[in-house]
Amino acid sequence: MAEERISYRTCPLCEATCGLEIHTLDQEVVHIKGDKLDPFSRGYLCPKGYSLKELHSDPDRLRKPMVRRGQEWQEVSWEEAFEEISRRILPIIEEHGKNAVAVYLGNPSVHNLSSMLYIPILLRTLGTKSIFSASTLDQIPKQLSSEMMFGSDANLAIPDIDHTNYILMLGANPLASNGSLMTAPNMRGRLKALKERGGKLVVIDPVRTVTAKQADEHYFICPGTDALFLFAIICTLFEEELVNPGELTDVINGLEEIEIHSKEFTPEAVSGICGIPSDIIRKIARELATSPNAIVYGRMGTCTQLFGTMNSWLIDVINVLTGNLDREGGAMFPNPATRRALFKKSRAVRFNRFQSRIRELPEVLGELPASCLAEEIDTEGSGQIRALISIAGNPALSTPNSGRLQAALNKLDFMVSVDCYLNETSRHAHVILPVPSPLERSHYDITFYNLAIRNIAHYSRPVFQLPEEQLDEWQILLQLAAAAGGQKMENEELMDEMAIKELIKHEVSNPNSPIYHRDILEILAMLNDRKGPERFLDFYLRVGPYGDHFGTNPEGLHLTTLEDHQHGLDLGALKPRIHEIIQTSSGKIELAPPILIKDIERLKQRLEAKTESLLLVGRRDLRSNNSWLHNLPVLVKGEDRCRLWIHPLDAEQFSLMDGEKVFVQSRTGKIKVTIHLTDDLMPGTVSLPHGWGHNLPGTRLRTASQQAGVNVNLLTDEQIIDQISGNAVLNGVPVTIEKVI
Repeated sequence: MAEERISYRTCPLCEATCGLEIHTLDQEVVHIKGDKLDPFSRGYLCPKGYSLKELHSDPDRLRKPMVRRGQEWQEVSWEEAFEEISRRILPIIEEHGKNAVAVYLGNPSVHNLSSMLYIPILLRTLGTKSIFSASTLDQIPKQLSSEMMFGSDANLAIPDIDHTNYILMLGANPLASNGSLMTAPNMRGRLKALKERGGKLVVIDPVRTVTAKQADEHYFICPGTDALFLFAIICTLFEEELVNPGELTDVINGLEEIEIHSKEFTPEAVSGICGIPSDIIRKIARELATSPNAIVYGRMGTCTQLFGTMNSWLIDVINVLTGNLDREGGAMFPNPATRRALFKKSRAVRFNRFQSRIRELPEVLGELPASCLAEEIDTEGSGQIRALISIAGNPALSTPNSGRLQAALNKLDFMVSVDCYLNETSRHAHVILPVPSPLERSHYDITFYNLAIRNIAHYSRPVFQLPEEQLDEWQILLQLAAAAGGQKMENEELMDEMAIKELIKHEVSNPNSPIYHRDILEILAMLNDRKGPERFLDFYLRVGPYGDHFGTNPEGLHLTTLEDHQHGLDLGALKPRIHEIIQTSSGKIELAPPILIKDIERLKQRLEAKTESLLLVGRRDLRSNNSWLHNLPVLVKGEDRCRLWIHPLDAEQFSLMDGEKVFVQSRTGKIKVTIHLTDDLMPGTVSLPHGWGHNLPGTRLRTASQQAGVNVNLLTDEQIIDQISGNAVLNGVPVTIEKVI
């Protein structure tokens, strides 16, 4: 009789990184619950964590490589799959150049240790500039504004939520999302603790979200006007002499310029447009300035609109002006265990180094906006994208005007999907490379510990061994790189060793590194008992701020330490470190980046604009994770969640009753959907969740197809973007509605 086994790991399904206690019997998951000994999540777990059981056993999850012959899929060996890739992709590169091959990186790739470490190798091998990702659908404005202000997109200011007294939250719903650019499990418990210590939560959102319902105060705001509201707060701070950067005074540039440009955005000037009374705006500004500590925090709703980059910038400007940046209880900068020493103190902003072919949209942080992917495929001419490699992504549902992208994908000469499902995107591929179950691979949240509200390190061993014929994800990516580079993978371990040598070579040449001028072979020898992602991770931990520095700090951290601490390690609270993180050419925080100052003229035009149509906004749900977990019964059971919310006053105008069906139309498309009447959103606003629309032919998603819902991105418009970052505008989309007769 086999005995039940218990494994501990972090959940890889969202940013919260909750600890899991997984009970297994042979190759089956018996039960999953929260790990009470995890020092970060302390037993908290949302429904997505439990769903790993169904994800692991899902019969629709792909387990063997597949090649499409016409409309028929055939299972093939790994060797055949990579041979097909080489045969099809190399002629495209030879005839049309490297940029004819595009790469799309989906959201799950950042939750995956192998992807984070090995996708860069693939991209270097391809050498293409045609790189797209989910970042330009949700968060690139925040990364870009941080690059401009602090000198690096890796330095995002994170709310020190456990020590603050006041939070102003815009366009964020962490009780549904589990946090975004804020790794913090059990947000409900943390917000409760805020109130218990006498703190205050103020939420600004066009929807009265589940988070807003827990707030001390909630104010509706007209979608797309957050920048006006934020500038009005700044105006008030200057007018009422409440500006006090405190210890940041000597490390900021542009204070006077911010004051000058804020003068036109008085609370009285913006109130009628954003929908928040001027006296409330002034009250909030005073509370931010006079609270012992405070945070302005904005997320998805602030990024996915016409002024996404400006919103992201102004949020950090307010945190600076009130002295709440880089101090306890304010917005702080994590010090993750895998952080490497800066190679140099300053660098140019990575922006507009090249442009997209059709609209000449600027490159941002090495990638192009996903909103221009379809036109780069379906518009003929020199530089046309003719092949696509999609990794853990479903852009056929997630990009604006997704109907156009779905049609464009059919025109590709060749497509590869690295995915575990035959979904709305991978159905267009010619080769699908299936990845292991999350429980069959190791895990470490390299990305999200950079965003954590405490400095945390937690390594997870695989719960199950890989099936005999399954490649690990790092092996898939290395072999894909070899195939796309015209090489036959004879020895993936040799290629892996070459990659780690290059990493060591770069590190020992950095004067600020703890292993500066050390011998490369000596360092490599100390890593040789490991391979794959574990070797990379061990290296990053050992050269990091808590590391053993390969012997010079004997009590320091390395991977063996984490293996011995199966529940994870808490490395301490966030500490002020602004002088460590600034990488601007001036060595100071740039409050007034020229690109953003110039964009203020566009914002002034919004002061004169009138809103006449209904505006569509998105919605989050705790049991959804974009589009890719809707095939799990535990997450889609219950009432239909894909309904259009509409305010009773708007419903009355169209003679609509709760539960009726309507047509919703925009420039790009028309959908039919059931409505739900609620006063939990601002009149003039309608709301529909994203990630649904599982009714397309050619997929293998039995559960999802039975709970198909409708695709909101048939209505969003790829031509409407944040003009600075190119980020998609998913909130504030003009629509009309018509009753279905």
